[in-house]
Amino acid sequence: MDIKGLQSTLREFAAARSWQPFHTPKNLSTALTVEAAELVEIFQWMTAEESQAAHLNPATKERISDEVADVLLYLLQLADHCAIDIPNAVANKLVKNAIKHPAPRAVPAHTEP
Repeated sequence: MDIKGLQSTLREFAAARSWQPFHTPKNLSTALTVEAAELVEIFQWMTAEESQAAHLNPATKERISDEVADVLLYLLQLADHCAIDIPNAVANKLVKNAIKHPAPRAVPAHTEP
């Protein structure tokens, strides 16, 4: 995925519609939250098992796909407007998560002497 290319395409899309004044970090983060809520809405009343199989229904899979795309597009725009380098941010966050949530150490098998 060409993140920089997508961000450029999104900038051009917004400019062609004169949306730049509205694409502030505040508004983009709000829109991101709304789109994430629309994704949640798809699964809201499903059981855990139903949610795991939801993508098997073509119409539901399309709805999920559309909302995932909307979330990603707003996230890309927010990162662009805040000068966040996404690959670096992700790499740094993975290191922080590994420190904060270390994997449990394997317990050696007990052996009899």
